[in-house]
Amino acid sequence: MSRGNRRFAVTTVSVNTGPDGPGHITADTRAGTVPAEEPLELRAAGKTLTTAMRTPGHDIELAHGWLFTQGLIRDLEDVVTARYCAGAAGTGENTYNLLDIALVEPERAGLAPGLASAPAKPATGLCGVPVSQYVAETVMGLPGPIAPMALDPALVTALPGMLHDARAQKRSGLNIAGAVHADSSPVVMREDVDACNAADKVIGHLMLADALPANGLILATDARASYELVRKAAMAGFAAVVTAAEVSSLAVELAREAGLALAGLVSESSMSIYAGEFASV
Repeated sequence: MSRGNRRFAVTTVSVNTGPDGPGHITADTRAGTVPAEEPLELRAAGKTLTTAMRTPGHDIELAHGWLFTQGLIRDLEDVVTARYCAGAAGTGENTYNLLDIALVEPERAGLAPGLASAPAKPATGLCGVPVSQYVAETVMGLPGPIAPMALDPALVTALPGMLHDARAQKRSGLNIAGAVHADSSPVVMREDVDACNAADKVIGHLMLADALPANGLILATDARASYELVRKAAMAGFAAVVTAAEVSSLAVELAREAGLALAGLVSESSMSIYAGEFASV
């Protein structure tokens, strides 16, 4: 099973700012690492209970914790076994992204969220799917193509300050996400304890304003860009995702496959581009 970080080609763009504003721009492309993120499917009694986006490792603990907090088990004795599917996913190697769980009371699998009132998703017979296939299927499900955007270094490096100022005014300490025009003018800023919820609020605002798809807009946040955050941005048609924090490996793969620009570790003087290009001046 793959563990730890993933390596990608990353372009680091530095902006040397003088008294008259942004000046000389330098760019350096080299191998960089990002935290790993992969899907983990939990299956019991022939039903897919959930697919969790997680950092690989401690999967058995994750499964037990999820089962307990969802009310499907009461203690350790309610689980007979929890083990990775023994086969492979058509690639000749095990993905270690599917856990088969045997419950003492198999019928409790039907109480999982989304399963009580909906048909159970049948088991595929495969031991999970390769990450590349998972990403490809996600892209196939997008409403439409994403209009590419070349990231303007002067604009992008100003976004963390904009987010910081917006959050400071509220003094909330919550995660913040915002939709921003290519000229750096903000459309809407929203906060939440969860970054994906904040993104949902931004997207909902655009929907209520009849402003979807979000062509030409940037989704800016101060939180880690995960697969789910990038998926939401792609679904809404954003041209780019920009964050002052790190990005996950699956977020990078999805952004590249979907044609979405992705920049992380953005500060007032530099940014790391994981997908897409920057606009030269």
